[in-house]
Amino acid sequence: MFLWLSELLRPDFGPLNVFRYVTFRTLGAMATSLLIAMALYPWFIRRLQAGQIGQVVRSDGPESHFSKAGTPTMGGVLLLVAVALSTLLWGDITNSMVWIVLGITLAYGALGFADDFLKIRAKNSRGVSERQKLIVQIGVAGAVFGAMYSGLLGADLADTRLYLPFTNARVFYLEIPAWAYASFATVVVVCWSNAVNFTDGLDGLATGPVMVSAATFGLFCYLAGASLGLFADGHFHRFDIAEYLLIPSIPLAQELIIVAASVIGASIGFLWYNTFPAQVFMGDVGALALGGTLGTIAVLSKNEIISVVVGGIFVLEGASVVIQRYSFKLTGRRVFRMAPIHHHFEKKGWPEPRVTVRFWIISIILALVGIASLKLR
Repeated sequence: MFLWLSELLRPDFGPLNVFRYVTFRTLGAMATSLLIAMALYPWFIRRLQAGQIGQVVRSDGPESHFSKAGTPTMGGVLLLVAVALSTLLWGDITNSMVWIVLGITLAYGALGFADDFLKIRAKNSRGVSERQKLIVQIGVAGAVFGAMYSGLLGADLADTRLYLPFTNARVFYLEIPAWAYASFATVVVVCWSNAVNFTDGLDGLATGPVMVSAATFGLFCYLAGASLGLFADGHFHRFDIAEYLLIPSIPLAQELIIVAASVIGASIGFLWYNTFPAQVFMGDVGALALGGTLGTIAVLSKNEIISVVVGGIFVLEGASVVIQRYSFKLTGRRVFRMAPIHHHFEKKGWPEPRVTVRFWIISIILALVGIASLKLR
Protein backbone atom coordinates (compact mmCIF):
# COMPACT_ATOMS: atom_id res chain seq x y z
CA MET A 1 0.00 0.00 0.00
CA PHE A 2 2.79 2.44 0.91
CA LEU A 3 4.59 1.57 -2.30
CA TRP A 4 1.47 2.25 -4.35
CA LEU A 5 0.86 5.57 -2.58
CA SER A 6 4.49 6.59 -3.01
CA GLU A 7 4.24 5.97 -6.75
CA LEU A 8 1.33 8.40 -6.90
CA LEU A 9 2.91 11.09 -4.72
CA ARG A 10 6.60 10.75 -5.61
CA PRO A 11 6.54 13.31 -8.45
CA ASP A 12 5.53 15.93 -5.88
CA PHE A 13 7.70 14.70 -3.01
CA GLY A 14 11.08 13.21 -3.90
CA PRO A 15 11.93 11.58 -0.54
CA LEU A 16 9.14 9.04 -1.13
CA ASN A 17 11.51 7.42 -3.60
CA VAL A 18 12.87 5.42 -0.63
CA PHE A 19 9.78 3.18 -0.79
CA ARG A 20 11.05 1.77 -4.06
CA TYR A 21 13.80 -0.05 -2.16
CA VAL A 22 12.71 -3.47 -0.94
CA THR A 23 15.32 -3.36 1.84
CA PHE A 24 13.69 -0.26 3.35
CA ARG A 25 10.23 -1.79 3.14
CA THR A 26 11.52 -5.03 4.66
CA LEU A 27 12.66 -3.18 7.78
CA GLY A 28 9.37 -1.29 7.85
CA ALA A 29 7.34 -4.50 7.63
CA MET A 30 9.31 -6.16 10.40
CA ALA A 31 9.04 -3.13 12.68
CA THR A 32 5.31 -2.75 12.02
CA SER A 33 4.42 -6.38 12.76
CA LEU A 34 6.63 -6.31 15.85
CA LEU A 35 4.96 -3.17 17.18
CA ILE A 36 1.47 -4.54 16.51
CA ALA A 37 2.28 -7.74 18.38
CA MET A 38 4.07 -6.10 21.31
CA ALA A 39 1.41 -3.44 21.76
CA LEU A 40 -1.70 -5.58 21.39
CA TYR A 41 -0.82 -8.93 22.97
CA PRO A 42 -1.40 -7.80 26.60
CA TRP A 43 -4.91 -6.67 25.64
CA PHE A 44 -5.47 -9.76 23.49
CA ILE A 45 -4.39 -12.11 26.28
CA ARG A 46 -6.85 -10.42 28.66
CA ARG A 47 -9.63 -10.90 26.10
CA LEU A 48 -8.77 -14.58 25.75
CA GLN A 49 -8.80 -14.99 29.52
CA ALA A 50 -12.14 -13.19 29.79
CA GLY A 51 -13.58 -15.49 27.14
CA GLN A 52 -12.13 -18.55 28.90
CA ILE A 53 -10.30 -19.54 25.73
CA GLY A 54 -7.77 -21.81 27.40
CA GLN A 55 -5.46 -24.59 26.30
CA VAL A 56 -6.76 -28.16 26.40
CA VAL A 57 -3.89 -30.46 27.45
CA ARG A 58 -3.48 -34.05 26.23
CA SER A 59 -4.27 -36.51 29.02
CA ASP A 60 -1.43 -38.78 27.86
CA GLY A 61 1.13 -35.97 27.69
CA PRO A 62 4.02 -35.20 30.05
CA GLU A 63 2.88 -34.48 33.60
CA SER A 64 4.69 -31.15 33.54
CA HIS A 65 2.15 -29.97 30.95
CA PHE A 66 -0.90 -30.51 33.14
CA SER A 67 -0.31 -27.15 34.83
CA LYS A 68 -0.62 -25.46 31.42
CA ALA A 69 -4.32 -26.32 31.13
CA GLY A 70 -6.34 -23.13 30.84
CA THR A 71 -3.45 -20.97 29.57
CA PRO A 72 -4.89 -18.65 26.89
CA THR A 73 -4.57 -20.14 23.43
CA MET A 74 -5.37 -19.07 19.84
CA GLY A 75 -2.74 -16.35 20.17
CA GLY A 76 -1.94 -17.03 16.55
CA VAL A 77 -4.96 -14.95 15.56
CA LEU A 78 -3.22 -11.71 16.45
CA LEU A 79 0.04 -12.98 14.99
CA LEU A 80 -1.65 -13.53 11.62
CA VAL A 81 -3.32 -10.13 11.80
CA ALA A 82 0.08 -8.53 12.33
CA VAL A 83 1.61 -10.48 9.42
CA ALA A 84 -1.24 -9.70 7.02
CA LEU A 85 -1.45 -5.99 7.89
CA SER A 86 2.31 -5.46 7.68
CA THR A 87 2.53 -7.29 4.37
CA LEU A 88 -0.32 -5.28 2.85
CA LEU A 89 1.08 -1.98 4.15
CA TRP A 90 4.69 -2.49 3.03
CA GLY A 91 4.44 -5.03 0.22
CA ASP A 92 3.74 -4.57 -3.47
CA ILE A 93 0.00 -5.23 -3.66
CA THR A 94 0.26 -5.77 -7.41
CA ASN A 95 2.59 -8.74 -6.92
CA SER A 96 0.69 -12.00 -7.47
CA MET A 97 3.10 -14.06 -5.35
CA VAL A 98 2.31 -11.93 -2.30
CA TRP A 99 -1.39 -12.69 -2.69
CA ILE A 100 -0.74 -16.41 -3.19
CA VAL A 101 1.20 -16.61 0.08
CA LEU A 102 -1.35 -14.55 1.98
CA GLY A 103 -4.23 -16.57 0.53
CA ILE A 104 -2.81 -19.92 1.65
CA THR A 105 -1.74 -18.46 5.01
CA LEU A 106 -5.20 -17.13 5.84
CA ALA A 107 -6.98 -20.25 4.53
CA TYR A 108 -4.83 -22.48 6.73
CA GLY A 109 -5.33 -20.04 9.57
CA ALA A 110 -9.11 -20.41 9.19
CA LEU A 111 -8.72 -24.20 9.34
CA GLY A 112 -6.62 -23.89 12.48
CA PHE A 113 -9.18 -21.53 14.00
CA ALA A 114 -11.93 -24.10 13.44
CA ASP A 115 -9.74 -26.80 15.01
CA ASP A 116 -8.98 -24.69 18.09
CA PHE A 117 -12.61 -23.64 18.44
CA LEU A 118 -13.84 -27.24 18.42
CA LYS A 119 -11.22 -28.27 20.99
CA ILE A 120 -12.20 -25.47 23.34
CA ARG A 121 -15.93 -26.03 22.92
CA ALA A 122 -15.69 -29.80 23.47
CA LYS A 123 -12.95 -29.39 26.10
CA ASN A 124 -10.80 -32.13 24.57
CA SER A 125 -7.75 -32.25 22.30
CA ARG A 126 -9.44 -33.73 19.23
CA GLY A 127 -10.86 -30.83 17.21
CA VAL A 128 -11.00 -31.26 13.44
CA SER A 129 -10.10 -34.81 12.44
CA GLU A 130 -6.78 -35.48 10.71
CA ARG A 131 -8.59 -36.60 7.58
CA GLN A 132 -10.67 -33.43 7.42
CA LYS A 133 -7.56 -31.30 7.95
CA LEU A 134 -5.72 -33.02 5.12
CA ILE A 135 -8.68 -32.68 2.77
CA VAL A 136 -8.86 -28.92 3.37
CA GLN A 137 -5.09 -28.42 3.24
CA ILE A 138 -4.68 -30.42 0.05
CA GLY A 139 -7.75 -28.81 -1.49
CA VAL A 140 -6.56 -25.25 -0.85
CA ALA A 141 -2.95 -25.75 -1.91
CA GLY A 142 -3.91 -28.02 -4.80
CA ALA A 143 -6.36 -25.48 -6.21
CA VAL A 144 -3.84 -22.64 -5.97
CA PHE A 145 -0.92 -24.54 -7.48
CA GLY A 146 -3.10 -26.24 -10.05
CA ALA A 147 -4.17 -22.84 -11.34
CA MET A 148 -0.65 -21.47 -11.00
CA TYR A 149 1.31 -24.14 -12.85
CA SER A 150 -1.31 -24.63 -15.54
CA GLY A 151 -0.79 -20.99 -16.53
CA LEU A 152 -4.18 -19.71 -15.38
CA LEU A 153 -2.52 -17.15 -13.09
CA GLY A 154 -0.06 -15.97 -15.73
CA ALA A 155 2.84 -17.37 -17.70
CA ASP A 156 5.37 -15.81 -15.30
CA LEU A 157 4.11 -18.11 -12.53
CA ALA A 158 3.97 -21.32 -14.58
CA ASP A 159 7.64 -22.33 -14.24
CA THR A 160 7.59 -26.09 -13.60
CA ARG A 161 11.33 -26.59 -13.37
CA LEU A 162 12.61 -28.21 -10.22
CA TYR A 163 16.03 -26.88 -9.24
CA LEU A 164 18.55 -28.95 -7.31
CA PRO A 165 20.55 -27.40 -4.45
CA PHE A 166 24.36 -27.40 -4.63
CA THR A 167 24.18 -27.40 -8.46
CA ASN A 168 24.23 -24.80 -11.24
CA ALA A 169 20.62 -23.77 -11.77
CA ARG A 170 21.40 -22.88 -15.38
CA VAL A 171 22.41 -26.47 -16.13
CA PHE A 172 20.94 -28.88 -13.60
CA TYR A 173 17.17 -28.87 -13.22
CA LEU A 174 14.25 -31.19 -13.88
CA GLU A 175 11.45 -30.18 -16.24
CA ILE A 176 8.28 -31.56 -14.67
CA PRO A 177 4.72 -31.74 -16.10
CA ALA A 178 2.40 -29.11 -14.68
CA TRP A 179 0.13 -31.60 -12.89
CA ALA A 180 3.12 -33.32 -11.27
CA TYR A 181 4.69 -30.06 -10.15
CA ALA A 182 1.39 -28.81 -8.72
CA SER A 183 1.05 -32.10 -6.80
CA PHE A 184 4.62 -31.88 -5.53
CA ALA A 185 4.18 -28.25 -4.44
CA THR A 186 0.97 -29.18 -2.63
CA VAL A 187 2.75 -31.95 -0.72
CA VAL A 188 5.53 -29.53 0.27
CA VAL A 189 3.10 -26.97 1.69
CA VAL A 190 0.91 -29.53 3.48
CA CYS A 191 3.97 -31.17 5.04
CA TRP A 192 5.34 -27.82 6.20
CA SER A 193 2.01 -26.84 7.72
CA ASN A 194 1.60 -30.04 9.69
CA ALA A 195 5.26 -30.24 10.69
CA VAL A 196 5.17 -26.76 12.25
CA ASN A 197 1.95 -27.74 14.00
CA PHE A 198 3.63 -30.86 15.46
CA THR A 199 6.56 -28.74 16.64
CA ASP A 200 4.31 -26.30 18.49
CA GLY A 201 4.23 -28.29 21.71
CA LEU A 202 6.55 -26.45 24.08
CA ASP A 203 6.79 -22.80 25.10
CA GLY A 204 8.55 -20.96 22.29
CA LEU A 205 9.69 -24.16 20.56
CA ALA A 206 8.09 -23.59 17.14
CA THR A 207 8.52 -19.82 17.14
CA GLY A 208 12.33 -19.88 17.05
CA PRO A 209 12.70 -22.19 14.02
CA VAL A 210 9.86 -20.33 12.28
CA MET A 211 11.84 -17.10 12.54
CA VAL A 212 15.07 -18.77 11.44
CA SER A 213 13.37 -20.39 8.44
CA ALA A 214 11.60 -17.15 7.52
CA ALA A 215 14.89 -15.24 7.63
CA THR A 216 16.60 -17.85 5.45
CA PHE A 217 13.82 -17.98 2.87
CA GLY A 218 13.64 -14.19 2.92
CA LEU A 219 17.32 -14.05 2.00
CA PHE A 220 16.78 -16.58 -0.79
CA CYS A 221 13.87 -14.55 -2.16
CA TYR A 222 15.84 -11.33 -2.10
CA LEU A 223 18.79 -12.84 -3.94
CA ALA A 224 16.52 -14.50 -6.51
CA GLY A 225 15.38 -11.13 -7.76
CA ALA A 226 18.15 -8.73 -6.74
CA SER A 227 20.57 -6.85 -8.92
CA LEU A 228 23.28 -4.33 -8.12
CA GLY A 229 24.41 -1.29 -10.02
CA LEU A 230 28.18 -1.02 -10.37
CA PHE A 231 30.13 1.86 -11.89
CA ALA A 232 33.33 0.68 -13.59
CA ASP A 233 35.43 1.74 -16.59
CA GLY A 234 33.41 4.89 -16.85
CA HIS A 235 30.19 2.96 -17.38
CA PHE A 236 27.26 1.84 -15.24
CA HIS A 237 26.79 -1.94 -15.17
CA ARG A 238 23.85 -3.95 -13.87
CA PHE A 239 25.00 -6.96 -11.85
CA ASP A 240 22.54 -9.88 -11.56
CA ILE A 241 23.09 -11.56 -8.18
CA ALA A 242 21.09 -14.67 -9.08
CA GLU A 243 23.21 -15.24 -12.17
CA TYR A 244 26.40 -14.83 -10.16
CA LEU A 245 25.23 -17.29 -7.48
CA LEU A 246 23.94 -19.76 -10.11
CA ILE A 247 20.47 -19.82 -8.56
CA PRO A 248 17.09 -19.39 -10.30
CA SER A 249 16.27 -15.80 -11.21
CA ILE A 250 12.73 -15.06 -10.01
CA PRO A 251 12.09 -11.29 -9.98
CA LEU A 252 8.58 -11.59 -8.49
CA ALA A 253 9.86 -13.66 -5.57
CA GLN A 254 11.93 -10.78 -4.21
CA GLU A 255 8.79 -9.19 -2.80
CA LEU A 256 8.25 -12.24 -0.59
CA ILE A 257 10.98 -10.97 1.71
CA ILE A 258 8.32 -8.53 2.94
CA VAL A 259 6.13 -11.45 4.01
CA ALA A 260 9.10 -13.18 5.65
CA ALA A 261 10.03 -10.00 7.52
CA SER A 262 6.44 -9.59 8.72
CA VAL A 263 6.50 -13.16 10.04
CA ILE A 264 9.77 -12.50 11.88
CA GLY A 265 8.55 -9.28 13.48
CA ALA A 266 5.22 -10.73 14.57
CA SER A 267 6.93 -13.88 15.87
CA ILE A 268 9.35 -11.84 17.98
CA GLY A 269 6.41 -9.99 19.50
CA PHE A 270 4.56 -13.24 20.11
CA LEU A 271 7.65 -14.92 21.61
CA TRP A 272 7.87 -12.14 24.22
CA TYR A 273 4.67 -13.57 25.73
CA ASN A 274 5.13 -17.20 24.64
CA THR A 275 8.56 -17.80 26.16
CA PHE A 276 8.73 -20.13 29.16
CA PRO A 277 6.50 -20.02 31.13
CA ALA A 278 4.08 -19.04 28.37
CA GLN A 279 1.37 -16.46 28.93
CA VAL A 280 -0.30 -17.42 25.64
CA PHE A 281 -0.14 -20.26 23.14
CA MET A 282 -0.18 -20.01 19.36
CA GLY A 283 -2.78 -22.68 18.77
CA ASP A 284 -3.40 -24.43 15.47
CA VAL A 285 -4.62 -21.16 14.01
CA GLY A 286 -1.06 -19.88 14.12
CA ALA A 287 0.94 -23.08 13.62
CA LEU A 288 -0.93 -24.40 10.58
CA ALA A 289 -0.89 -20.96 8.98
CA LEU A 290 2.79 -20.21 9.57
CA GLY A 291 3.75 -23.63 8.28
CA GLY A 292 1.71 -22.94 5.17
CA THR A 293 3.41 -19.56 4.80
CA LEU A 294 6.92 -21.01 4.94
CA GLY A 295 6.06 -23.91 2.65
CA THR A 296 4.52 -21.61 0.05
CA ILE A 297 7.50 -19.26 0.10
CA ALA A 298 9.80 -22.26 -0.35
CA VAL A 299 7.81 -23.36 -3.41
CA LEU A 300 7.54 -19.93 -5.01
CA SER A 301 11.25 -19.21 -4.52
CA LYS A 302 12.18 -22.64 -5.97
CA ASN A 303 13.72 -23.83 -2.70
CA GLU A 304 11.49 -26.85 -2.16
CA ILE A 305 14.33 -29.35 -1.78
CA ILE A 306 16.72 -27.26 0.30
CA SER A 307 13.77 -26.45 2.58
CA VAL A 308 14.16 -29.99 3.95
CA VAL A 309 17.51 -28.84 5.35
CA VAL A 310 16.46 -25.33 6.39
CA GLY A 311 13.38 -26.69 8.16
CA GLY A 312 15.18 -29.74 9.47
CA ILE A 313 13.70 -29.37 12.95
CA PHE A 314 10.20 -29.46 11.50
CA VAL A 315 11.16 -32.48 9.37
CA LEU A 316 12.46 -34.26 12.48
CA GLU A 317 9.28 -33.50 14.43
CA GLY A 318 6.99 -34.63 11.62
CA ALA A 319 9.04 -37.74 10.88
CA SER A 320 9.00 -38.75 14.56
CA VAL A 321 5.20 -38.76 14.54
CA VAL A 322 5.03 -40.87 11.38
CA ILE A 323 7.69 -43.31 12.61
CA GLN A 324 6.03 -43.69 16.00
CA ARG A 325 2.60 -44.29 14.53
CA TYR A 326 3.56 -46.88 11.93
CA SER A 327 6.07 -48.61 14.19
CA PHE A 328 3.33 -49.18 16.73
CA LYS A 329 0.84 -50.30 14.09
CA LEU A 330 3.23 -52.75 12.44
CA THR A 331 5.24 -54.07 15.39
CA GLY A 332 3.34 -52.98 18.48
CA ARG A 333 6.45 -51.16 19.70
CA ARG A 334 7.20 -47.47 20.09
CA VAL A 335 10.49 -46.02 18.85
CA PHE A 336 10.23 -42.94 21.05
CA ARG A 337 8.99 -42.58 24.59
CA MET A 338 6.47 -40.12 23.17
CA ALA A 339 5.97 -38.32 19.87
CA PRO A 340 6.52 -35.67 18.61
CA ILE A 341 10.17 -36.05 19.49
CA HIS A 342 10.39 -33.01 21.79
CA HIS A 343 8.16 -34.95 24.22
CA HIS A 344 10.60 -37.87 24.00
CA PHE A 345 13.33 -35.68 25.46
CA GLU A 346 10.96 -34.39 28.12
CA LYS A 347 10.20 -37.98 29.10
CA LYS A 348 13.97 -38.53 29.42
CA GLY A 349 14.09 -35.76 32.02
CA TRP A 350 15.20 -32.75 29.96
CA PRO A 351 13.72 -29.48 31.29
CA GLU A 352 11.44 -27.77 28.79
CA PRO A 353 13.72 -24.73 28.25
CA ARG A 354 16.67 -27.03 27.49
CA VAL A 355 14.73 -28.83 24.76
CA THR A 356 13.57 -25.54 23.28
CA VAL A 357 16.95 -23.81 23.18
CA ARG A 358 18.79 -26.84 21.84
CA PHE A 359 16.25 -27.23 19.06
CA TRP A 360 16.72 -23.53 18.26
CA ILE A 361 20.49 -24.06 18.03
CA ILE A 362 20.04 -26.99 15.66
CA SER A 363 17.66 -24.89 13.56
CA ILE A 364 20.24 -22.11 13.21
CA ILE A 365 22.97 -24.59 12.22
CA LEU A 366 20.74 -26.16 9.56
CA ALA A 367 19.82 -22.72 8.22
CA LEU A 368 23.51 -21.90 7.84
CA VAL A 369 23.98 -25.14 5.89
CA GLY A 370 21.13 -24.08 3.64
CA ILE A 371 22.67 -20.65 3.11
CA ALA A 372 26.02 -22.28 2.33
CA SER A 373 24.34 -23.97 -0.64
CA LEU A 374 24.31 -20.58 -2.36
CA LYS A 375 28.06 -20.76 -2.96
CA LEU A 376 28.63 -24.51 -3.05
CA ARG A 377 27.54 -24.91 -6.65
